[in-house]
Amino acid sequence: QVWMVESGGGPVQAGGSLRLSCAASERTFKGYGMGWIRQAPGKEREVVAGINWNGTRTVYGESVQGRFTVSRDHANDMVWLQMNSLKPEDTAVYYCAVSLTTPCSAYGCDGLSAYYAWGQGTQVTVSS
Repeated sequence: QVWMVESGGGPVQAGGSLRLSCAASERTFKGYGMGWIRQAPGKEREVVAGINWNGTRTVYGESVQGRFTVSRDHANDMVWLQMNSLKPEDTAVYYCAVSLTTPCSAYGCDGLSAYYAWGQGTQVTVSS
């Protein structure tokens, strides 16, 4: 069974930090590329970060490069997104997602179409 549960969102002031967590089923997690996707009100979903199967390769969206860090724990089926220097434009629902493609497993992916499924999301609200 494929499932993912995100947590760690909430309100934060601009310039602050949050750490999002994603707990995934072993079947979801093992051997697959994972990512974080966000959707702001009135906007399309975008991939903010991708990570390969063992955490050795990561990719980031341009808007978060240098501010966000994705990581994973293979033993405990967890993925995290450390978000620093948050901006009001980072306000969105953040989703943990899994990709079934071999390239994403090997390198991590930043393309939305590469992701197969995602969780229910966690809201991040950044105030100015």
